Amino acid sequence: MLEIEGVIQDVIFRNEENGYTVALLSTDDGEITIVGNAPFINPQETIKLSGSMVYHNNYGEQFAFDTYEVVIPTTLKGIENYLSSGLLPNIGPKTAKRIVKEFGADSLDIIQYNPEKLMKIKGIGKKTLETIVESFEDQRDIRDTMIFLQKYNISVNYGMKIYKKYGPDTAKIIEENPYKLSEDIYGIGFKRADEIAKNMGMEENNPNRIKAGLRYTMLSSIGEGHCYLPKDVLLNQAEKILAVSKEEIENNLQDMAMLDDIVMVNNDGDVEIYSKNLYTAENNVSRKLVEISRTELKTIDFNIDEKIVEIEEDTGIEFADRQKDAIKEAIENGLLVVTGGPGTGKTTTINAIIKTFEDMKLRVLLAAPTGRAAKRMTETTSREAKTIHRLLEYSFLEETAMAFGRDEETPVEADVIIVDESSMIDILLMNSLLKAIEIGTRVILVGDIDQLPSVGAGNVLRDIIDSGEIKVVRLDHIFRQSEESMIIVNAHRINKGIYPIVNVKDKDFFFMKEGSSERILDKIIELCQERLPKFYDVDGLNDIQVLSPMKKGDVGVNSLNNSLQKALNPAAKDKEEKQVGDTLYRTGDKVMQMKNNYNMEWKLVKHGRIVDEGEGIFNGDMGIIEDIDDGSRQITILFDEEKRVKYEYNQLDELSLAYATTVHKSQGSEFPVIVMPITWGPPMLLTRNLLYTGITRAKQLVVLVGEERYLQMMIQNDKIASRYSNLNEKIVKYVSLS
Repeated sequence: MLEIEGVIQDVIFRNEENGYTVALLSTDDGEITIVGNAPFINPQETIKLSGSMVYHNNYGEQFAFDTYEVVIPTTLKGIENYLSSGLLPNIGPKTAKRIVKEFGADSLDIIQYNPEKLMKIKGIGKKTLETIVESFEDQRDIRDTMIFLQKYNISVNYGMKIYKKYGPDTAKIIEENPYKLSEDIYGIGFKRADEIAKNMGMEENNPNRIKAGLRYTMLSSIGEGHCYLPKDVLLNQAEKILAVSKEEIENNLQDMAMLDDIVMVNNDGDVEIYSKNLYTAENNVSRKLVEISRTELKTIDFNIDEKIVEIEEDTGIEFADRQKDAIKEAIENGLLVVTGGPGTGKTTTINAIIKTFEDMKLRVLLAAPTGRAAKRMTETTSREAKTIHRLLEYSFLEETAMAFGRDEETPVEADVIIVDESSMIDILLMNSLLKAIEIGTRVILVGDIDQLPSVGAGNVLRDIIDSGEIKVVRLDHIFRQSEESMIIVNAHRINKGIYPIVNVKDKDFFFMKEGSSERILDKIIELCQERLPKFYDVDGLNDIQVLSPMKKGDVGVNSLNNSLQKALNPAAKDKEEKQVGDTLYRTGDKVMQMKNNYNMEWKLVKHGRIVDEGEGIFNGDMGIIEDIDDGSRQITILFDEEKRVKYEYNQLDELSLAYATTVHKSQGSEFPVIVMPITWGPPMLLTRNLLYTGITRAKQLVVLVGEERYLQMMIQNDKIASRYSNLNEKIVKYVSLS
């Protein structure tokens, strides 16, 4: 790490969003270009920087700095240059010279501590003085804040976010309660805030710490899919995190309940702890589901049996009995769930239902939880399908907050709403969807109940079915038999706990036995780089998706991504690179968006032309890096081969390499080829429904690589990780009250 000091001669470029700055610095050894995050430096300021020399292909030698601090000039000439730089309004070269002549080396102290003395200077009156003082204080506040934050190893990027949130009160707010950072600043969690608090000398049993630890415990449970935690479970988990007594934790929990931060529910003697939004959502969803399902619909003079025969004749398809049931129930019920595994005719049934409603002159809208699922629904129905977010006309309020334009006051205008991949819908999204649906609108939820549940909180589709109060049609006739697809046959075998049929010549389901994680990794790389592209004419980057049950380990997602990147997109002179933490991004890499970003702008590209623009890139969207530009500090990514998005460098924490992803992240997507390691892992991950979900993502080919004993273990492990949710019980309750 090198340190240099000098005077800023010129700011060549500054990105106002992230503070990235290119400037010319005059040092004792000459002038040099400096690059880094410095949102508040200005010409004629003296600064000290820490960093390293780098060479840019286009711009030559530069000094890339990680940290900087403004050094108050001490020479009379330096002070005069600083005052005349334009940083302070109403002080030009002549006025600056007069100030220095009058006050000498004390000039800056006079401005800061005795500004009224400036009125001695010709040209500075009362109003001018107020402007100078206000500007000087603003600059001082920002600099003081950045220096304060750097004491706790908070980067400039996060420092900017913090100052944007708290302004000049930043230091005061953080010193009073550093845990507010974990609540207010995306990317700073409880553990990071806890480090800062400890560095400040905060005691372990401080109420702010205990409450923050409880919120963190609740948030972690939501990440595991729970809508609430039993009180004893919450206290036990919080005790491990906080290392303070249960009594102190429970006292703070009671305080949070009294302040309405959480909701405590006594359920037949068992105390359940909800976050307020999940408690409200669960109640609203159960009530609205019952209202929609129990509403008496208008009588329709329509012969559905004749319509089914007509559709069969037009399409040449003979419907199974359950498919006919689904079509009839869709007309007769306000709410219907259609569930079934691969090859059972869900798509055919949806198309028949759509055709029936359209012939009845009813307006049908189609939706799915993710962009990929909506795109696939559009392809299979030949009608536009929107993401639920688009259907509800989302808009952003600020970086991490959003709102829907459709709700109880302005509901979605439709007679029928059909939602595919409903197993992916969590309780909060379902609440937003149902709020925007008018009573009398038919709702049809389609999904595979045996897939993994939603990433977010709740077990919505399973709870609806398990309640026994909502009309459900289960499609169980397999149309695509073994002569066509072993993927379909084996998906159903696995779902029944039966070992799959593998390695049949000229079929589409293979298991390659390898006895160690190192050999499994090598085999997966060989398959993606050479064998599958050669024998199946597929693209190793775009057509093959590696799925792993876990993130860590030799064949976890992280390791697989590093190895596959080297194999499929190796370093080259014409490929730009950017290191972000432990991840190296390179032009040509496959990447995935890891969080919803509602205000990320995109441009739709068709045949090299921009044909549309919009906002919103969502968790799970996948794309290819087109360009990395150090000059503008931006990475350009093309999502789904059509949406072009520019990311600022400080937004790259929202991305991940995507040569390999977890099975959870693949939900709602389909890929031509799936390759999946089968090896040791935590039993909670090596489950039947995870294996089932993984292989059903494949359209053309499945290749499993690993040990047979772990494949057997996954097939036999039919335990579904239980989630704390009361939706099914509440549905039953609302039915009894209706």
